[in-house]
Amino acid sequence: MALFDDEFLKKIEYLYVMSKKVFAGQKRAERKTKKTATGLEFADHRNYAPGDDFRSLDWKIYGRTEKLLIRLFEEKEDLAIYFLIDCSASMKSGGGVKFDYARRMAAALAFIGLSNMDRVSLVPFNHGVIDRMPLCSGRGQIYRVFNFLEKLDATEETSFEDAFRTFAAQNHRRGVAVVLSDLYNPSGYEQALNFLHFQQFETYVIHLTDPSELKANMRGDVDLIDSETGERLSMTLTPKVYKALREAFEAYCLEVEAYCSRRQMLYVRTPVDVSLDDVVLKIFRQGGFLK
Repeated sequence: MALFDDEFLKKIEYLYVMSKKVFAGQKRAERKTKKTATGLEFADHRNYAPGDDFRSLDWKIYGRTEKLLIRLFEEKEDLAIYFLIDCSASMKSGGGVKFDYARRMAAALAFIGLSNMDRVSLVPFNHGVIDRMPLCSGRGQIYRVFNFLEKLDATEETSFEDAFRTFAAQNHRRGVAVVLSDLYNPSGYEQALNFLHFQQFETYVIHLTDPSELKANMRGDVDLIDSETGERLSMTLTPKVYKALREAFEAYCLEVEAYCSRRQMLYVRTPVDVSLDDVVLKIFRQGGFLK
């Protein structure tokens, strides 16, 4: 089955309709900034400061009160949304379910962003930034998104920090950075996410997990192989050891969630056996995504 078939197109159209319902009564893609300008929508006043343009003074207010006030106007701005897609080898373990899910998730969220006149960019990475699709807007760009995502592959090792530093250097316009990853990284995730945060990107972490990776029917002597480095670990998997592995993974997920919460980053744990519809709408309800 194709990654983006007719069934998927119907699904994202449905998600777009649902997102409009979730955000009924709120402004989407109409983020306004107050600027001193003319020809825009009047918003407010502020006190005059040396160096301000005299043409922005409100002379009518001055005539009534003898106060020097600057007129502020609202200008609509679109939002830049960057999808950082983990394309390391671990994303393709287990038949590539996580990798396909990440690409579908990126496509669905990108479609909703494009439909709301935001600007969308795709940034695949592993140990560095592999490629990038520059910022674009408008629903007609969704097929460009599909073509870009379909050509991606998942190989090599992960290095979040190197990749995110390159990403920030290449993209001077700040916005939302949506990280889609299984968060398997030898050097951890903290410094890399901190870097995005301090570079003033609003960071969303979509943590993709595959429940089948810890198979309940595995018992006895097994070889655990790192899909990125090829490192092999031989061990005897007893019910007690299996339980400990499950508990360690659960603790890790809770640790990431707490870390993101402390830094006001949206975190959504996403088992790949959960409906894409449910996850996308959960993202809307928890973090807004589109504001």
